[in-house]
Amino acid sequence: MSSPGPTNPSITAAASVQAIAGSFPGELGIELLEVQDAQVTGRLVVDRRHLHPGGYVHGGVWVAFADTIAAWGTMRNLAPEHGFTTVELKTNVFASAVVGDELLAIGEPLHRGRRTQVWEVRVHKGDRLAANFICTQMVV
Repeated sequence: MSSPGPTNPSITAAASVQAIAGSFPGELGIELLEVQDAQVTGRLVVDRRHLHPGGYVHGGVWVAFADTIAAWGTMRNLAPEHGFTTVELKTNVFASAVVGDELLAIGEPLHRGRRTQVWEVRVHKGDRLAANFICTQMVV
Protein backbone atom coordinates (compact mmCIF):
# COMPACT_ATOMS: atom_id res chain seq x y z
CA MET A 1 0.00 0.00 0.00
CA SER A 2 1.29 3.46 -0.81
CA SER A 3 1.77 6.05 1.89
CA PRO A 4 -1.37 7.95 2.74
CA GLY A 5 -1.99 11.39 1.33
CA PRO A 6 -3.61 14.19 3.27
CA THR A 7 -6.36 12.92 5.48
CA ASN A 8 -9.54 14.71 6.34
CA PRO A 9 -10.40 13.82 9.95
CA SER A 10 -13.54 15.95 9.67
CA ILE A 11 -14.98 13.03 7.67
CA THR A 12 -16.42 11.23 10.67
CA ALA A 13 -19.14 8.62 10.80
CA ALA A 14 -21.78 11.29 11.47
CA ALA A 15 -20.56 13.57 8.66
CA SER A 16 -20.35 10.66 6.23
CA VAL A 17 -23.88 9.52 6.94
CA GLN A 18 -25.17 13.08 6.60
CA ALA A 19 -23.34 13.38 3.25
CA ILE A 20 -25.44 10.58 1.69
CA ALA A 21 -28.80 11.47 3.22
CA GLY A 22 -31.39 11.80 0.45
CA SER A 23 -29.05 10.37 -2.21
CA PHE A 24 -29.10 6.99 -3.96
CA PRO A 25 -26.89 5.19 -1.39
CA GLY A 26 -28.74 6.89 1.45
CA GLU A 27 -32.03 5.55 0.12
CA LEU A 28 -30.64 2.00 0.15
CA GLY A 29 -30.29 2.02 3.94
CA ILE A 30 -26.52 1.63 4.01
CA GLU A 31 -25.20 2.17 7.54
CA LEU A 32 -21.70 3.41 8.32
CA LEU A 33 -20.30 1.71 11.40
CA GLU A 34 -16.76 3.11 11.43
CA VAL A 35 -14.50 5.27 9.25
CA GLN A 36 -10.75 5.54 9.76
CA ASP A 37 -7.94 6.50 7.38
CA ALA A 38 -7.16 2.86 6.54
CA GLN A 39 -10.47 1.07 7.14
CA VAL A 40 -14.18 1.66 6.68
CA THR A 41 -16.90 -0.65 7.97
CA GLY A 42 -20.55 -0.56 6.96
CA ARG A 43 -23.69 -2.65 7.16
CA LEU A 44 -26.73 -3.34 5.02
CA VAL A 45 -29.73 -5.28 6.27
CA VAL A 46 -31.46 -6.74 3.22
CA ASP A 47 -35.09 -5.83 2.65
CA ARG A 48 -37.46 -6.07 -0.34
CA ARG A 49 -36.13 -2.95 -2.08
CA HIS A 50 -32.75 -4.71 -2.52
CA LEU A 51 -34.11 -7.73 -4.41
CA HIS A 52 -34.36 -8.61 -8.07
CA PRO A 53 -37.59 -10.33 -9.23
CA GLY A 54 -36.14 -13.75 -8.37
CA GLY A 55 -35.98 -12.84 -4.66
CA TYR A 56 -32.22 -12.37 -4.20
CA VAL A 57 -30.12 -9.22 -3.75
CA HIS A 58 -29.75 -7.39 -7.08
CA GLY A 59 -26.24 -7.08 -8.51
CA GLY A 60 -26.51 -3.31 -8.50
CA VAL A 61 -27.11 -3.33 -4.75
CA TRP A 62 -23.90 -5.30 -4.12
CA VAL A 63 -22.01 -2.72 -6.20
CA ALA A 64 -23.73 0.31 -4.65
CA PHE A 65 -23.08 -0.97 -1.13
CA ALA A 66 -19.37 -1.62 -1.73
CA ASP A 67 -18.87 1.57 -3.76
CA THR A 68 -20.39 3.61 -0.92
CA ILE A 69 -17.98 2.05 1.59
CA ALA A 70 -15.06 2.87 -0.73
CA ALA A 71 -16.40 6.40 -1.20
CA TRP A 72 -16.43 7.03 2.55
CA GLY A 73 -12.81 5.89 2.73
CA THR A 74 -11.86 8.05 -0.21
CA MET A 75 -13.52 11.12 1.32
CA ARG A 76 -11.65 10.50 4.56
CA ASN A 77 -8.33 10.45 2.67
CA LEU A 78 -8.84 13.57 0.51
CA ALA A 79 -7.57 17.05 1.17
CA PRO A 80 -10.64 19.21 1.94
CA GLU A 81 -10.44 21.11 -1.37
CA HIS A 82 -10.62 17.94 -3.51
CA GLY A 83 -13.47 15.78 -4.78
CA PHE A 84 -13.46 12.39 -6.49
CA THR A 85 -15.36 10.10 -8.80
CA THR A 86 -15.30 6.35 -9.41
CA VAL A 87 -13.57 5.61 -12.72
CA GLU A 88 -13.33 1.82 -12.63
CA LEU A 89 -14.87 -0.97 -10.58
CA LYS A 90 -15.06 -4.74 -10.48
CA THR A 91 -17.26 -6.93 -8.32
CA ASN A 92 -17.38 -10.67 -7.77
CA VAL A 93 -20.40 -12.01 -5.87
CA PHE A 94 -19.86 -15.41 -4.24
CA ALA A 95 -23.10 -15.86 -2.27
CA SER A 96 -26.73 -14.91 -2.51
CA ALA A 97 -28.60 -12.86 0.07
CA VAL A 98 -32.30 -12.58 0.88
CA VAL A 99 -34.59 -10.46 3.05
CA GLY A 100 -33.34 -10.35 6.63
CA ASP A 101 -29.70 -11.14 5.83
CA GLU A 102 -27.13 -8.77 7.30
CA LEU A 103 -24.23 -7.84 5.04
CA LEU A 104 -21.08 -6.40 6.59
CA ALA A 105 -18.55 -4.60 4.40
CA ILE A 106 -14.94 -3.79 5.27
CA GLY A 107 -13.07 -1.45 2.96
CA GLU A 108 -9.31 -0.92 2.90
CA PRO A 109 -7.14 1.22 0.63
CA LEU A 110 -4.74 -0.52 -1.72
CA HIS A 111 -3.37 2.82 -3.00
CA ARG A 112 -3.84 6.39 -1.79
CA GLY A 113 -2.09 8.70 -4.22
CA ARG A 114 -2.37 12.32 -5.29
CA ARG A 115 -4.39 11.53 -8.43
CA THR A 116 -6.06 8.21 -7.65
CA GLN A 117 -7.10 5.96 -4.80
CA VAL A 118 -7.80 2.24 -5.11
CA TRP A 119 -10.04 0.54 -2.55
CA GLU A 120 -10.90 -3.08 -1.89
CA VAL A 121 -14.16 -3.88 -0.12
CA ARG A 122 -14.99 -7.34 1.17
CA VAL A 123 -18.65 -7.99 1.90
CA HIS A 124 -19.46 -10.76 4.36
CA LYS A 125 -22.68 -12.59 5.14
CA GLY A 126 -21.99 -14.08 8.52
CA ASP A 127 -18.63 -15.86 8.37
CA ARG A 128 -18.77 -16.21 4.59
CA LEU A 129 -17.14 -13.89 2.06
CA ALA A 130 -20.16 -12.94 -0.07
CA ALA A 131 -18.58 -10.41 -2.46
CA ASN A 132 -15.27 -8.78 -3.31
CA PHE A 133 -15.12 -5.29 -4.85
CA ILE A 134 -12.20 -3.23 -6.11
CA CYS A 135 -12.51 0.30 -7.45
CA THR A 136 -10.32 3.15 -8.62
CA GLN A 137 -11.28 6.64 -7.56
CA MET A 138 -9.99 9.65 -9.52
CA VAL A 139 -9.17 12.66 -7.37
CA VAL A 140 -10.53 15.90 -8.90
